[in-house]
Amino acid sequence: MRAVRAVSGLWRWRRNPLRRPTDLAEAWLALITLLLVALAAPLIGLLAGSAAHASLQRSVRAQHQSRHLVTATVVRELEAAPAATDPELLGGDPGSRVLARWTAPDGSGRREAVQARLPDPRPGDTFRIWTDGHGDRVARPLEPGAATAHAVLAGAGAALLAAGLFEGGRRLILRRMLRGRYACWDREWDQAGPDWGRAGADS
Repeated sequence: MRAVRAVSGLWRWRRNPLRRPTDLAEAWLALITLLLVALAAPLIGLLAGSAAHASLQRSVRAQHQSRHLVTATVVRELEAAPAATDPELLGGDPGSRVLARWTAPDGSGRREAVQARLPDPRPGDTFRIWTDGHGDRVARPLEPGAATAHAVLAGAGAALLAAGLFEGGRRLILRRMLRGRYACWDREWDQAGPDWGRAGADS
C-alpha cells in the first residue's frame, strides 16, 4: 500500500506546460521512496533477520549445552499450591504437584516439590524434567525451528518498519513542499490582489 502511494507522484514526470518545479520534485521524491521501499527495506529486513537468527542460534546452542533432561521419580503427591509456578509449565497444563527426587548432572541428589504432567501421580511414577548442571529446574531450551521463526518475524518486522519510515519521510517532505507552495500562492495573490477587478488591469 505504501509503495502504491509512493508511485502516485510519478505522474508528475509527464511533460506539461503547467508543470511546476515542485511537481518535478514530487516525482523525484516518489521515485526515490519507491526504490527505498522496494530495495532498501527488504535488505534491511534481511540483515536484521540474519543478525537475529545468528544470535538466537547461539542462544539455542548455549541452552542445549547448559540444560539437561533428567528423570524424576514421584515420592508422593502434594496438595496444589495456589501460586505454584514451574519454569517448564508456564502457560501450559499445570499438572499435579508432587514431591519428586532426581539426580542432578553433577551427581548430587535433589528432592523438591515440583509440578508434574501426570493425571494421577503415584509413588514410583517417573517423568522428565529440565535442569541446569546443578539440578535446579529450568525452562525447556529453545528449539532451532522456533529460533528461526522468531528471526523471520524479526526480519519481516524490520522491513515493514523501514518501509514505514521511508513513507513517513516522504509524507513529511511532501507536507513541507505543500506548505511552501501555499506560501508562494499567497505571495502571488497579494501582488495581484490590489489590481483585481480593475478595468485594464491585465493590459
